[in-house]
Amino acid sequence: MGQNITKGIKALLEEANAAVETMPIEHAKQAYTDSNYVFIDLRDIRELQREGKVPGAFSCPRGMLEFWIDPESPYHKDVFNQDKAYVFYCASAWRSALSAKIASEMGLAPVAHMAGGFTAWKKSGGEIETVEKH
Repeated sequence: MGQNITKGIKALLEEANAAVETMPIEHAKQAYTDSNYVFIDLRDIRELQREGKVPGAFSCPRGMLEFWIDPESPYHKDVFNQDKAYVFYCASAWRSALSAKIASEMGLAPVAHMAGGFTAWKKSGGEIETVEKH
């Protein structure tokens, strides 16, 4: 009965981490104040409301990423049409590794993802912006 997985999450994450830059948390803490970087928060709105986010980060739920990046998509967001470096992050750098890889494959460049995700950001004393419930 069970599924026969041909490529598991461990292999997908290894491929993603080999293909894209993993930005150390200290570098990320410096980069977030630089207008040449755009931070993309991939967590869902409940996570943002519960824990906050990197100040100024653009919220892009993981399920919308490809649609928002593609300029031919009716859902395209202009934030993905800038001549800047993109830094993806999630809670623990799993979704962000996969997202950075797919964004790179779609032509977004340069891209990286934040080592350790928002969990590492908080532990390192990174500044946090509150996200209010609407």
